[in-house]
Amino acid sequence: MTTSVSNEEISLVGTEPAPPAVATQSQQRGGYRIKHTLASRFAFLVICVAIVMSALAYGTVHYWALGLFNLGALTILVLWVGDGLRLGHVRVSRNLLQLPLFGAVLLGLVQLLPLGDAASGSVNTLSLDPNSTKLVVVQLATLFVYFAATLVFVDTPHRLHLLVRTIMIFGFFLAIFGLTQSFTSPTKVYWIRELNQSTAFGPFINRHHFAGYMELTISLPLGLLLAGSIDKEKRLLYLFIAGLMGVALVMTSSRGGIISLVAEIVFLVIVTAIWKKQGERRRSSRLKGAAARVGLAAALIVGLFLGVIMLGGEFSLNRFIDSVNTDDPTTGRAHFWSVTLDMIKANPVVGTGLGAYGVIYTRYDTRNGLYRLEQAHNDYLQVFSDAGVVGGTLAFAFVVILFYRGFRRARSRDDFRRGVALGALGGCFAVLVHSFFDFTLHTTSNALLFLVLAALATLNGRVEDAPPRRRRRTSEASS
Repeated sequence: MTTSVSNEEISLVGTEPAPPAVATQSQQRGGYRIKHTLASRFAFLVICVAIVMSALAYGTVHYWALGLFNLGALTILVLWVGDGLRLGHVRVSRNLLQLPLFGAVLLGLVQLLPLGDAASGSVNTLSLDPNSTKLVVVQLATLFVYFAATLVFVDTPHRLHLLVRTIMIFGFFLAIFGLTQSFTSPTKVYWIRELNQSTAFGPFINRHHFAGYMELTISLPLGLLLAGSIDKEKRLLYLFIAGLMGVALVMTSSRGGIISLVAEIVFLVIVTAIWKKQGERRRSSRLKGAAARVGLAAALIVGLFLGVIMLGGEFSLNRFIDSVNTDDPTTGRAHFWSVTLDMIKANPVVGTGLGAYGVIYTRYDTRNGLYRLEQAHNDYLQVFSDAGVVGGTLAFAFVVILFYRGFRRARSRDDFRRGVALGALGGCFAVLVHSFFDFTLHTTSNALLFLVLAALATLNGRVEDAPPRRRRRTSEASS
């Protein structure tokens, strides 16, 4: 049995290390020796392709798209084993952020355990809708595979740069596609599929979910900009990319999306202003940097709304204002949430079952038959409804570990790494704000990108560039 690689990874194994070959490429990064096998490269490619294709496939909410998504996870597992056989050990991340997600999978399995006397035919489960719970468990397990694989296979600065660029470039072109479709065919997806019960935007069936996706993609250019991680000659380009994504988000008319975008910008301004950058030791330089970030954020917000007006998006802003001034500014959510609270009170420990909300809601709805509600439009309430206090504790642990470890990673000496960590945390923060009003994380593509950003925020030192130790060793060797 062999062990390696860093303080974040453990190698579990049963074979001897493989001899050097063409299919294996070694890289020295930050004092860590990384070997990239052909299987490792393909696994990284599958992760990048999954991010893109899961969004293009209507957000991966249909069974055929979920099937392909699950097949991608299975492919990663096969490649993962192949990578382990080639290296002589299977690399597994020890990142604690995996534990709450794995715990959610276990909770779903517990909810499916048969209770009662099977001989008498009286068999029940803790889940009040076991079929839906099975589907959710499979989806959570698939997302766990992608998340764990990202933590393992994004293991060098080069791969970190590639993944970040993939997300930013794809988000940029997705924003262009969404804006183009909204102008030319606002009621159809891909100019073909007509929707009668929802308002689409881009490839997404629900415009709120497109807004949630933009919150995630815009976080990386914003984080890199506000953290001062971009060269001066590239800042205008990054500002343009972020601005176009923001315009597309506002054009969705999603109130939750607009509120979350503003919250995301404020969050990034605050954390990048108080975060001490290498070289900004003097108080005057830090104050100047904070003032510059505030000015940049203000210019971005003004530019966003001017861009929306120039594109004829006054309707989006008017809808935002008009909906706030209606008799029910929550558009029915207050009633949904009150019913959900009754469901939580009746099933407080392990909930009604993952994915069971749509079936159970009608039992507690005082307007029974008027609404067929699949989601609570508040992910926090739905977590407690579906998974009880146990699930709520797991979700809370995930958020705490994410921000604790993410802020620790943001202390990196690598400017790019610091900007990515803070930007990724900003994107996760925006979605967590949006989850108070909608259910954007129930869309598979959004959940995947959220977990990828969570991984980017908490990856260890293997992805940091220009390690000072290596420089010292090189100078010592030359002398």
